[in-house]
Amino acid sequence: MSIDLRTFRNALGQFPTGVVIATARTRDGQRVGMTMSSFNSVSLDPPLVLFSVHRQALTFAVWQTIEKYAINILNDEQEKLSNQFARAKGDKWGDIEPLTGKTGVPMMPNAAVVFECEPYARYDGGDHEIFVGRVMALHEHDFNRGRPLVFFDGRYRQLASSASAHTPPPDVLQYGW
Repeated sequence: MSIDLRTFRNALGQFPTGVVIATARTRDGQRVGMTMSSFNSVSLDPPLVLFSVHRQALTFAVWQTIEKYAINILNDEQEKLSNQFARAKGDKWGDIEPLTGKTGVPMMPNAAVVFECEPYARYDGGDHEIFVGRVMALHEHDFNRGRPLVFFDGRYRQLASSASAHTPPPDVLQYGW
């Protein structure tokens, strides 16, 4: 049984995701960055996160050699930045003056949260490679928390106001998720 790839992609688009930019410096000091929605938590102890990179991406080979990187969780005012780093070519960094993390990685100013990571493991993910990183440091920007840039059904979206949000029952929040 085969699955139509376009139908599969559209079905995956029904799962809302946050938008991040992975940033790093190459061994020769050049900054690299890539927009992605394939970011996820893996483990609290040790603190692990993951993302994946398409094997046909122009910078795929570069990401395989990166020794430290940052995962920048974008807020809802950073749609333009997301688009800028989603391009395959061109000067992605343009007029951006990145912050420098504790590990020396470039970080996006005004990101909601930034995770500084070192490589932990890599796995075959079909047409992608899965990169698991150990979080070495994190930076929270309180003024942007609770306002993530969200991608759903092929479009950027915004969450409803916190006034309409509600908390699940306490017994659900343990390890059931």
